[in-house]
Amino acid sequence: MVQGTERLSDLLVKVRAFLPEDKVGVLQEAYQFASHCHEGQMRQSGEPFIEHPLSTARYLAELRLDSTTLVAALLHDVVEDCGVSLEEVEQRFGPDVSRLVDGVTKLTRMDIRAVEGGDGLRRTAEDSHQHAESVRKMLVAMAQDIRVVLIKLADRLHNMRTLQALSPDRRVAIAQETLDIYAPLAHRLGMWDIKWRLEDLAFRYLQPNKYREISHLLTTKRAEREQYVQKVTGVLKTELAKASIRAEISGRPKHLYSIYKKISKYSAQGKEFSDIYDLFAVRVLVNGVREAYSALGVVHGLWHPIPGQFDDYIANPKDNMYQALHTTVICLEGVPIEIQIRTRDMHRIAEYGVAAHWRYKEGGAAKDMHFEQKMTWLRQLLEWQREVSGAEEFLESVKTDVFQDQVFVYTPKGDIKELPAGSTPIDFAYHIHTDLGHRCVGAKVNGKLVPLDHQLHNGDTVEVLASKTARGPTLDWLNPHLGYVRSAAAREKIRQWFRKQERGANIQRGRDLFHKELHRLNLAQNEEDVVRLLKLDSVDDLLAALGSGALTVAQLVARLAPQQEERGLGDYHGTVSATGPSSGVQVLGVGDLLTRMARCCNPLPGDAITGFVTRTSGVTVHRKGCANLLGEDEPERLVRVEWGKSRQLYPVRVNIEAWDRVGLLRDITSVVSGEGVNIAAAHTEEHEDGTSSTSLTVHIGGTEQLTRLFSKLEGVKGVRSVSRSAPALSSVAAKPESASR
Repeated sequence: MVQGTERLSDLLVKVRAFLPEDKVGVLQEAYQFASHCHEGQMRQSGEPFIEHPLSTARYLAELRLDSTTLVAALLHDVVEDCGVSLEEVEQRFGPDVSRLVDGVTKLTRMDIRAVEGGDGLRRTAEDSHQHAESVRKMLVAMAQDIRVVLIKLADRLHNMRTLQALSPDRRVAIAQETLDIYAPLAHRLGMWDIKWRLEDLAFRYLQPNKYREISHLLTTKRAEREQYVQKVTGVLKTELAKASIRAEISGRPKHLYSIYKKISKYSAQGKEFSDIYDLFAVRVLVNGVREAYSALGVVHGLWHPIPGQFDDYIANPKDNMYQALHTTVICLEGVPIEIQIRTRDMHRIAEYGVAAHWRYKEGGAAKDMHFEQKMTWLRQLLEWQREVSGAEEFLESVKTDVFQDQVFVYTPKGDIKELPAGSTPIDFAYHIHTDLGHRCVGAKVNGKLVPLDHQLHNGDTVEVLASKTARGPTLDWLNPHLGYVRSAAAREKIRQWFRKQERGANIQRGRDLFHKELHRLNLAQNEEDVVRLLKLDSVDDLLAALGSGALTVAQLVARLAPQQEERGLGDYHGTVSATGPSSGVQVLGVGDLLTRMARCCNPLPGDAITGFVTRTSGVTVHRKGCANLLGEDEPERLVRVEWGKSRQLYPVRVNIEAWDRVGLLRDITSVVSGEGVNIAAAHTEEHEDGTSSTSLTVHIGGTEQLTRLFSKLEGVKGVRSVSRSAPALSSVAAKPESASR
């Protein structure tokens, strides 16, 4: 209890800086009540339970939230864990506190049911529904009073800090949920401080090897980087003083998870860790907007800016209220470095987002219309949750349309529209108006005709070409493998259109789709079996759901996939073992780089190995202790490597009927290779009627990958049909390595 008293004193010191003394007294009373209720309770980490609500309130106090929020944070577990009634909470601390505690309690109950429902790694349908319902309740509660979720985020932060006390399965489940839901939510609210903390903590438990690897990479040259930053900030501070600009300058290191994502991106581009120049940024804080632009002029006068690396988020704030000037310049010693310039008020909002806004300070009553406009997506949540049919659909819309990165495009009249990153002209059309989406037949981007699956980019001007009569969408638009629609809002409007069509037409359309899919995948599955598997009432309900788009072909195949794979994917003969990278070696913290085995020591799977980064040939893998590595004068070129994990691949014969033409086989094999699928054998035959038959033996990881491949092959010009048949036994005799080349 001594430690708790010390933490309480720390909390009181923080709140006395911004709360009147009478509110501090209420906070002390809330702590005493919570401490009494939790007396004798211990957390699995071994600390007294009261440490959890106290830590939650302490973080919120750093954000300078109002006394009602802080009191609710101290009491947020007394109803769930101590049996205290909401009536007693309301009687002691008022209706506002009681309402917040009730909101957090409901979210906590749903959290527990969602996380404990499965094994932490693979949820059942019921578990997934509980998880989706939990997120739905949280976001609806947030739209009604955002302080409920601010408490929940602080609660999750402390739980992540003590996650080590839980079982491995629960650690993984909670960390994954944190990375999928809570960290993106903090980002959407502009709360960068809690976002990066949650991401790093989740990253630590989800990918411990990569976490340690990146930590090691950063610490090896930390002193050198810090010395360089000090030199840069010293020069910049002198030049700003000459221009009479008072500024606070500091170096800001990137957090580990953002570096991991950047490493993955650079690895895909064939770049190395040493190519990442923005592992840290120099931050300049000034008093006002005028000084910010003046400071930018000083920076560009000192060092040459890199073209295309300047962003003005002051004139064009991000949707989460973030404002700053970003520029990357060639700095001292020719090193590129990112410099961020913002006012102190902008910095406070950048760190704490919506929680830093004055409307949640003690006594704030008036509404800030600018703030209200920025948070329109919260009200949109309420509209969506009334429109969509189930919790899973709502969660889908939240993940794609709210938590994903956004892209900003223009209408022909110059109005700016915000869409999820990766959106297409169809998404844009439905965003403008539902009827325009239904009548969309084509599009122009920046004055040029583009296909309907074209991905939009920031600054594009989009013009929708519409038919004069309502044609209606096609079911292909709902096929995720074809990439026509990105936003959940557009998908839901398309589904609604099909649901309004005559049931008889939907049943017939669904029957055609069902049998077509079973035929091309060569699956022996009757309609009654699928109805039982999906727990539907009748075959007509199954077919109507398929015909209306409520159940997509991809979702159907995903439900059938586990059964097929348990039987070896139906009629597949045998399996093929494959490793990740081509050599079966994984470079830790970097991903799949070009690797080759050193001829001097010829390492074999099971040997202890290390990697050496060459100038031109990727990473050479040596046995540890190899004489050629002893006394290496560039130790930074030695990297940790390990043997890659193996996975099972199934040989499948794919039959393609098409109109014969020049380049047909090239286009087919290009599509297969683009899906990351290895071709073990190929045979083509021309027919007198101008058609051709192509038979490919490919190595597939599962039914879902196979149906995605079929969707892409059916889009190849001239292809009439794609189906699957059992491969000949001889085709399985391929060496295991061939599946990973």
